[in-house]
Amino acid sequence: MSYNILSQNLLEDNSHLYRHCRRPVLHWSFRFPNILKEIKNFDADVLCLQEVQEDHYGTEIRPSLESLGYHCEYKMRTGRKPDGCAICFKHSKFSLLSVNPVEFYRPDVPLLDRDNVGLVLLLQPKIPSGASPAICVANTHLLYNPRRGDIKLTQLAMLLAEISSVAHQKDGSFYPIIMCGDFNSVPGSPLYSFIKDGKLNYEGLAIGKVSGQEQSSRGQRILSIPIWPPNLGISQNCVYEVQQVPKVEKTDSDPTQTQLDKTEVLATAEKLSSHLQHHFSLSSVYSHYFPDTGIPEVTTCHSRSAITVDYIFYSGEKKDVAGEPGTEVALVGGLKLLARLSLLTEQDLWTVNGLPNENNSSDHLPLLAKFRLEL
Repeated sequence: MSYNILSQNLLEDNSHLYRHCRRPVLHWSFRFPNILKEIKNFDADVLCLQEVQEDHYGTEIRPSLESLGYHCEYKMRTGRKPDGCAICFKHSKFSLLSVNPVEFYRPDVPLLDRDNVGLVLLLQPKIPSGASPAICVANTHLLYNPRRGDIKLTQLAMLLAEISSVAHQKDGSFYPIIMCGDFNSVPGSPLYSFIKDGKLNYEGLAIGKVSGQEQSSRGQRILSIPIWPPNLGISQNCVYEVQQVPKVEKTDSDPTQTQLDKTEVLATAEKLSSHLQHHFSLSSVYSHYFPDTGIPEVTTCHSRSAITVDYIFYSGEKKDVAGEPGTEVALVGGLKLLARLSLLTEQDLWTVNGLPNENNSSDHLPLLAKFRLEL
């Protein structure tokens, strides 16, 4: 399950988004029992939660989930915002191999001045027959600001680099990957397409168009090439770069030095390419439109907007590019999508007065998918 549960602080700081709601449904004392009831009913083996407020996590969320048999890992946002991302898993189903928090704030990189975070776990399924591949589960909440596509893409690259490092097997392949979260980007946007296609040529792309959240003409500065500086240590293929220090003594007649200078020039030219790539074959659990009507699914709905920004992506070999989710060939040791919880249309949600309401206590809907791990 991936679920942005709406932190109470953010709700109160952005009260203009919830003017349509009856006051009582906005209190945390009303919302939390509802959210907990949903989590209990859906009974997922792994939960990826966003906007988990730190004080509520410590006093209510974590103890409640632990009593339901979950082991919880949490990464709070850096800076002043007291919420973060949690990944909770049933300890009857998995043991924990590693916990890898990712901070997108980097004091040494002026571009990265926002306090969003991600969390990447490596889990070992507990199965009687023994040998099962580990599985990599990642959770994030990317920057909201629709005008800062440059920051969003860089945050995504940082998350992908960490997943790459955590899910990497000795033979060069990857463990199965499930990447969840609130990506603050809509289906079909350049950021979304980059996740699904594994490549993006961003030459001439306006930073306000990266996420597709707004159709306005604000933020028309074009993405710089490269988007992030080399000192971030992440390549255009979204993996951590091995810092290479040239170890050559300079002498006038040293041919290796001339060779080295040449390679450095080439490397610089290559670095200035406007092509981003990543090495995963990722599919979305949801198809984002209802097949019969073509009406968009929505994952969040409040006074300002009703769109899809939340996703569950999973690794699977794509058999048919235009195919429905679930049609991918699952490799041995891969994931096969079996089922998903239906989303709703904007119209559906306004018939119950939008979100949050009496029964649904966040301004996002929970996403839920059932997978089989092919052994």
